[in-house]
This record gives sequence, structure tokens and C-alpha cells, in this order.
Amino acid sequence: MFFTTFDFELAKKMEDTKKKSLDFSVKATWLAIAKMYNALGAGYGVTHSNGYVLLNIDRENGTPATKIAPLMGMEARSLSRILKSMEDEGLIYRKIDDKDKRKVYICLTDTGREKREFARNSVKEFNRKVKEELQPEQLAHFFQVIEKINEVVEAQKTPLAFEQTEEIV
Repeated sequence: MFFTTFDFELAKKMEDTKKKSLDFSVKATWLAIAKMYNALGAGYGVTHSNGYVLLNIDRENGTPATKIAPLMGMEARSLSRILKSMEDEGLIYRKIDDKDKRKVYICLTDTGREKREFARNSVKEFNRKVKEELQPEQLAHFFQVIEKINEVVEAQKTPLAFEQTEEIV
């Protein structure tokens, strides 16, 4: 395909606009973090997804299956595929509550506990490295901004709440 100078300038401007978009920046950063964790966990059989699930399962008593998806901000359908895969890999098992047979707990196997510990240490190390690079005020400001973004997201969940009044930047 042939590009003129104008095409390159337009492409650069479009790329710059994407970088100024909040959702693009958040998603790009989240994907970079996921790739980093996948690379770290590759030699240990831990993916970003299953590591995140492992961290949301109580080490000793397990966690009700219905509680894990909301803890992770996921849909139950998406989580069930991950849980099935983790069960096949021997990281978790399902335990039916003795008193209420409708309740199912997701519990860690010994291997799951080991992988959970690896995931936990990886998260702690990443957080330590980020904190080394930021001033305490920067970190506090980051969490304030993230909290505000979450508030805006929550407010936009109702169909009438979102009015497009200006171009997305």
C-alpha cells in the first residue's frame, strides 16, 4: 500500500489521539501488565488469568464459586471456562458444602497453593518495583484518579447517563 506524507501525519495524529484516550491508556497498560505476568509465569505454569483466580481463592477454606467472578470483575460464563481449565490442570477442585448442597466451594490443591504463592510473590514484587519508581504523592494521586474513573464508570452504567457532548479525545 502506498502512503503519502499526509497519510503518515494523519496516522501519527490518530495514534497520538488514542494515547490521550483514558480507556485506551488503561487497557494498553492492563494488557502490558498481563503480558508481563504471562512471561514471568511461563516457566511455572501460571498464566495471568489463572494467577488472578488463584489469588481470589481462600487458601484454607476455599471460596464459594458464585463469589469469585464478582471479586474479579468478570462474568460467571468467562470464569467457568478458566475454572474448568484450572481443574483439569490440578490447581483447584470443587467441594460441595456439607450443610447446603447447592453451595459449591472452589478449593486449592497443593499444586494450586504453590502456584498461588508464586502469583502472590510476583504481584508483590511488581508493586514494590512500581513504588520504587514513584513518589508517595504520585502513587496517592494515581489511586485518587483511578477511584474517580471508577465512579464515572459506575455512573455511566445507566443508559441515560451517557450523553456524547464532545468528540472523544
